[in-house]
Amino acid sequence: MDSLEPVKLRVLTLKDLDAVTEIDELLLGTRRRAYWEARLERIETSGVPSLSAEVDGEVIGFILGSASGWEYGIPESVAWIDTLGVRKEYQKKGIARLLFQEMSSMFKKVGIETIYVFVNWRDWDLLQFFDKMGFKRGDMVNLEVKI
Repeated sequence: MDSLEPVKLRVLTLKDLDAVTEIDELLLGTRRRAYWEARLERIETSGVPSLSAEVDGEVIGFILGSASGWEYGIPESVAWIDTLGVRKEYQKKGIARLLFQEMSSMFKKVGIETIYVFVNWRDWDLLQFFDKMGFKRGDMVNLEVKI
């Protein structure tokens, strides 16, 4: 992993709000602290913990996911990766892969058989990442309506 200090994975908590907000802002250009505060308060009820990646005690990445509770008829054996973020200076060093593999392992332990993720069709970096993680086009159809 390009001579990084050891990466520690741990459960993401509300104490990580500042770090997650900062990573998100650096990646997307918009500060969304209230959004992340609400999201981090809800993750404790998702069935599987969300994760952070740390180097030298600094949060450098995170992944949020949840198991289905039969929403829209989707069985309990399905999970979602909601958000994956890694500081730009740590991208392409295996951090996202570590986060995904650990979350995938946790999902498997609770009976999850399929993981879904939504990716913008033009986000080539994310599409390539999820392709490397083994994702294929699924049977779900993305529907939208402009209002």
